[in-house]
Amino acid sequence: MGLTVLAAGTSVPDLISSVIVARKGLGDMAVSSSIGSNLFDICVGLPIPWLLQFAIRWLTNSFSAARLDTIPVISKGLVCSVGLLFLMLIVLIVAVKICRWEMNKIFGIMMIIAYLAFCVLSVLIELGYIICPLIVACN
Repeated sequence: MGLTVLAAGTSVPDLISSVIVARKGLGDMAVSSSIGSNLFDICVGLPIPWLLQFAIRWLTNSFSAARLDTIPVISKGLVCSVGLLFLMLIVLIVAVKICRWEMNKIFGIMMIIAYLAFCVLSVLIELGYIICPLIVACN
């Protein structure tokens, strides 16, 4: 939950700059900016902590040579979160179709509701209040 709030907080400057650029009539630039910043975060922001973790483990020799190439990712809801993200993609496509392929206020409201539902479901699955059907199916 804390990471969700932190992620939303770090996106506020991007949101403000995209709104300013879009109001100037440069909608393509606003969309490119938001996609570009997220792509940069994924391509640079994710690998750096993993690289640092690997380097620290390598320097301290706290693992065997057989585990040199792996860093474990432990999450109860990881499989279900991926399934929820796929479901969100389907919701996005349906919402765009309902709004006649235009981004208007109704589309924005639908996306905010879908995002809040995703966050609530992810937290409930991670805390164990909801059992993910994808995890049961995989076992």
